[in-house]
Amino acid sequence: MRLTAARSRRAMGWVYAAPTALIVGVLFLAPLVLVVWMSLHRWPLLGGATFNAPANYLKIADNPLFLDAVLFTLKYTVITTVLLSLVALGLALLVQERRPGITFFRTAFFLPGAVGFAAAALLFYGLLNNDFGPIDPTLRAVGLIDEPVKWIGTPDMALFSTIALVVWRFAGFNMLILLTGLQAIPVEVYEAARSDGAGRWQIFTRITLPLLRPTLALMLILSVTGSLLAFDQFFVFTNGGPDNSTVSMVMVIYREAFFRFDLGGAAALSVVLLVALVGLNALMMRRLR
Repeated sequence: MRLTAARSRRAMGWVYAAPTALIVGVLFLAPLVLVVWMSLHRWPLLGGATFNAPANYLKIADNPLFLDAVLFTLKYTVITTVLLSLVALGLALLVQERRPGITFFRTAFFLPGAVGFAAAALLFYGLLNNDFGPIDPTLRAVGLIDEPVKWIGTPDMALFSTIALVVWRFAGFNMLILLTGLQAIPVEVYEAARSDGAGRWQIFTRITLPLLRPTLALMLILSVTGSLLAFDQFFVFTNGGPDNSTVSMVMVIYREAFFRFDLGGAAALSVVLLVALVGLNALMMRRLR
């Protein structure tokens, strides 16, 4: 009788899990297997595929944009992750306590997260455009600049402008993640620390940060993953310019597939990026456990 009930519960569990397993298999596992298979073949955009392993992987080092894209993406990831984490943590601490009007600020900080990334990139492009954007005239009117700023006209300014776009777009979302972790910390812990004479800095470094580590780990993993897979902001906002100075690793994959029509080479680059991403995330989870 008990054995039959256990089997019935197990079968019911498989029934409940089947839709999710089907979606994961069709939308993730099957494309992953296909990408690995494509990376082992010479696979033109038009025409038949021929097995050529490991030629697609060996020629990655000969790609003129790959090394520069790796260095740029790592630089972008480090700067973006640090700035985004600091801004999001500051906003979360600012709106942590319940007081009149705090809901308005929480909503205002989160609103940019509701804007589509491509739309946000177009918005920043319009704001920073030297021909019709309002930023340059406003800065000249208050006397901060004497001539238009090339916001996306130089490599450094293009990187700075893109990072500003990403921080504006995602700071509110990361704030919400951290706010959830902050509100999960028992109030009694803070009260006990204050009764023992702990100051605000001691409470922040000895209580808040240690108890917030799981939430920080989640935010960092999302930020690093999103930065390493950056595409929309560079494709729409800078188009990889000026002089290919803002070409990310995903843009190299895109150009390999749809400019050079080499799907096998693009698949090999995708597999390398996936392996690096999984390894980096595993390392981060181990360090932040």
